[in-house]
Amino acid sequence: MPSSSRVLPLLGMLVAASAIAIAQQPAPAQPPAPAPDPHANEVPAPKNPPRVVTPGDAVGAPPSDAIVLFDGKDLSNWVSEKDATSPAPWTVADGVVTVKAGSGGIRTTRAFGDIQLHIEWATPSEVKGNGQERGNSGVFFAASTGAGGSGYEVQVLDSYNNPTYWHGSAGSIYKQHAPLVNASRKPGEWQVYDVVFHAPKFDSDGKVIKRATFTVFHNGVLIQDHVEVMGMTTHSGPPYYKAHPEKMPLALQDHGNPIRYRNIWIRPL
Repeated sequence: MPSSSRVLPLLGMLVAASAIAIAQQPAPAQPPAPAPDPHANEVPAPKNPPRVVTPGDAVGAPPSDAIVLFDGKDLSNWVSEKDATSPAPWTVADGVVTVKAGSGGIRTTRAFGDIQLHIEWATPSEVKGNGQERGNSGVFFAASTGAGGSGYEVQVLDSYNNPTYWHGSAGSIYKQHAPLVNASRKPGEWQVYDVVFHAPKFDSDGKVIKRATFTVFHNGVLIQDHVEVMGMTTHSGPPYYKAHPEKMPLALQDHGNPIRYRNIWIRPL
């Protein structure tokens, strides 16, 4: 019988040889790692499709969800700015409403918050006056009620070869933001404003927490690019904010000039 002194080294050699043989065997194949999801970090897709809106039949025509404020027939959607119990006193003829000088402005019977506005206007073809006295009117958003009401004004003015203070020219946010460019047509020609207005927000103490903003296209040209409004329009003194309801009427100004308007519609946003 072999002695233990000879057997133990032999067993050790066998164990070592087995371990080496096992170590040299190839590792079992691993399943391939799944391919990374190329969309994993994308913004999730909305659950609901966009609401369907049918565009107007022609450029400038109201889409299916628009509220038509003036269709060339009457001013049933408007009242006198001086007295909300009285009908709008301006003249309607041939599909156009014309400012009746001295009668005061007109405002909508309905109130609106954030809106998209389409409005077409024309200054007199016969040029009279200069600067602010030439073809002047204005579109007031979030217009307060009563005579001399205030709001946030996009200026209407004959600015074709008519120098004035530039933050009071056509398409300006009056006395706050001059238009980026002057896109005015000649006197008497029809012009178009397409406006996106976001109303200001106020806290429970009446402090403004989000300013109003305007984006304005004049005859298809961008002239106000999401500008912040510094406060209500003022003729003199700095603009200021005064708390008011989120929804307010839209108003058109009587500045003593026979400005014509047509095709006025809005889309609440």
